[in-house]
Amino acid sequence: MLKKNLLLLVALLFTGLAFSQRTTAIQCGKLLDVKTGTVSDNQVIVVRDNIIQKIVPKADFKDKVDSIINLSNYFVLPGLIDCHTHVLLQGDITSDDYAAQLLKESIPYRTLRAARSAAIALNNGFTTIRDLETEGAMYADVDVKKAINNGVIPGPRMFVATRAINTVGHYPISPKEYNWELDLPKGIQEVNGADDARKAVREQLAHGADWIKIYADRGYYQLPDGSFRSLPNFTKEEIEAIGDETLKSRKNFAAHAMTRDGILAAIAAGCRSIEHGSGMDEECAKTMAEKGVYWCPTIFVNDYVADGRAKEGSMINQQFRAAAPKIFQTALKAGVKIAYGTDIGGYDWNLPEAKDFEFMVKYGLTPLQAIQTATTTAAELLQQDGKIGVIAPGAYADIIAVKGSPLSNIQLLEQVQWVMKDGKIWKSQ
Repeated sequence: MLKKNLLLLVALLFTGLAFSQRTTAIQCGKLLDVKTGTVSDNQVIVVRDNIIQKIVPKADFKDKVDSIINLSNYFVLPGLIDCHTHVLLQGDITSDDYAAQLLKESIPYRTLRAARSAAIALNNGFTTIRDLETEGAMYADVDVKKAINNGVIPGPRMFVATRAINTVGHYPISPKEYNWELDLPKGIQEVNGADDARKAVREQLAHGADWIKIYADRGYYQLPDGSFRSLPNFTKEEIEAIGDETLKSRKNFAAHAMTRDGILAAIAAGCRSIEHGSGMDEECAKTMAEKGVYWCPTIFVNDYVADGRAKEGSMINQQFRAAAPKIFQTALKAGVKIAYGTDIGGYDWNLPEAKDFEFMVKYGLTPLQAIQTATTTAAELLQQDGKIGVIAPGAYADIIAVKGSPLSNIQLLEQVQWVMKDGKIWKSQ
């Protein structure tokens, strides 16, 4: 008798869970299949809780649902993915900005500001971000991610890299401006030697890092022949220790690397993505394509600095900008997989997060290919293909809508009017 009552109770509980699920129908005027580029008219996306169940023509839609959302005047596509953000930064485009955040703002205060940054990203239509280090705010990105996942604050789904890693003395607040006797805070975790590097990876993973990030090079300069070089930050033993420890922990690492000196060393150590790569050459592009390494170009932030909107660093940035179209074409011809990344936070969160699309199209991608960098390719980089970056059965209900077709005008992605993340509407105009 007791066994029967227990079985009945379990059955009732499961029945109650089934009844608690909500089904929503989203009527789309235009719907983009980002994999094929097909645009379909008058489609209905059926969402149960946070998962897309099916897509059917409106004429065939007969399901009983809890609610219907009318987007018949909108162009609908998957939520966008930004693979290079800094929610703990609020524009560090000069050393003064950067030092002020590390020296004058507590980690709790910076975390509160990061909550605002996360909400901005979501409102921009970026339903997923990979946040590539906290710049001195320790493991606060883990808490921001947790608060979003627990429904405490609005924001995109996050993949976090916590502190990032560099060698001693290669990522300081400028010593020219401060007393050398002071032990100033660092924007990264400093290491010396292979054992130290391995320990840093272990510490960051233990504290909740989804990714490891390194700074592979520094001191960028251009040679008379137009090529770029830099100073490597790690010894071969150090960078290989980072790669080995990361990969055997079933995680991946991203490498800030501008030129062949950092790019090739990071690839040899097993990195999954190269960040910036503003001075890469043909050998770098060929090696990246052969190894399946992704590239996050972060174009707008460099253009921003090169335009003189920052006080320093504009000379090398101007050289990078002049070379950018050719380097982008080199990567395209080699078959490098390009994933959308902005470096926002490095520039002000009030500036457009979708600005890089415009540069990508100008440098040779079609609008569809540019959108794919922030959907299907970005999802592959994050090893989330089929779950995010697509509107398809089984994927998370991460969906955005704009007025007009971004296939005709890519800048429309700077004006996202409607945002659903995980089956919940976060923005509606």
